[in-house]
Amino acid sequence: MAVTEPATGAAADLDRRIPVTILTGFLGAGKTTLLNHLLRQPQMDGSAVLINEFGAVGVDHHLVEKVDESLVVLDSGCICCSVQGDLVRALKGLFMRALRRELKGLRRVLIETTGLADPAPVIHTLMAEPFLSERYRLDGVVTAVDVTHALDQLGAHNEAVRQVAMADRLLLTKCDLASAEQRAAVAAGIARLNPGARQVEVAGGAVAADAVFGCGLYDPTGKLPDVAAWLGEEAVRAARRAPAAPAWSRARAQKSVPTHGAGTPADAESAESAASAAPARHDAGVTSFVLRFDEPLDWFGFSDGLALLLQVYGGRILRIKGLLNVAGDPLPRVLQCVQHSVYPASSLPAWPAQPPYGDRRSRLVFIVRDLAQAEVVSILGSFAGQVPQAGD
Repeated sequence: MAVTEPATGAAADLDRRIPVTILTGFLGAGKTTLLNHLLRQPQMDGSAVLINEFGAVGVDHHLVEKVDESLVVLDSGCICCSVQGDLVRALKGLFMRALRRELKGLRRVLIETTGLADPAPVIHTLMAEPFLSERYRLDGVVTAVDVTHALDQLGAHNEAVRQVAMADRLLLTKCDLASAEQRAAVAAGIARLNPGARQVEVAGGAVAADAVFGCGLYDPTGKLPDVAAWLGEEAVRAARRAPAAPAWSRARAQKSVPTHGAGTPADAESAESAASAAPARHDAGVTSFVLRFDEPLDWFGFSDGLALLLQVYGGRILRIKGLLNVAGDPLPRVLQCVQHSVYPASSLPAWPAQPPYGDRRSRLVFIVRDLAQAEVVSILGSFAGQVPQAGD
């Protein structure tokens, strides 16, 4: 996968493309309830909604309260596989209808996926399809997490793990139906999968539009964004400094321990033993880490190394986010990757002033599955002309 040079000049400073937000989450997470609450808010004016339904008879779109010409149903299959052609046609159609003024000022698009969807192919489509990538930009991936069932779902379903790991923002739904201990266990568990994503507690499906939109790096006004919040570097460092068994693994292990009386484990040591003896779960290999380059990068050498990394290990790379100091370029260059795909390169209008970015060192945050940090260091270091350092 080739890495392109970023746009320069005024076009780089002001991104006029239409922002697209992907709303995902496992089955029963409450995505349609969230959508109904969002549609009542004035911030949704000028928004189009694409609902992906899976099954012979579409139902979800009938549950959406505001149904008009700006709502499109994609019902030929799961959006991460057979429906990609429909997604491209739908987004092209929305843009052309807006161009002909059949839609009132298309300002943003919200895509609600099925509960079994993998966000990666959708992100890839937005990045790689020429017509779409020139007219739309990914604002972010927002994942709804049902706190009453998340621990079991993350332990049993690979799709739920990927949805959490690829998110820019995590909405913890049904908090009004869960205890404080339950909410804390889920928050800790998903933070291990994706330490850099902001978590928002939701009760009764009520969520502010600001919690869903604007979670990407780019501000359409050209204002310098909060790079620290977007990159989540410090959160990844903190998570690696405090290793622990995933909360849902502990919860599932404790369920199998014999109990007495009111349901307390018969023996704490038995609980620990059961946890260590439990079979490996889908999420066991998901890790995150930070790499830092101390010297400016040769863009072409680094690009070759990144291309090789994605070619060989793309299937194991859930997300890469980075801010790069490229030799000869005074502006910070933004890097985003999902699996085998690289988002079109671009630059921020200036280096962030807040630490640690004032040192102008390149930083990359990785979320990977079953991929050793040392292997990433070896490949990138071989091509970049310098060995990246661990950012812990």
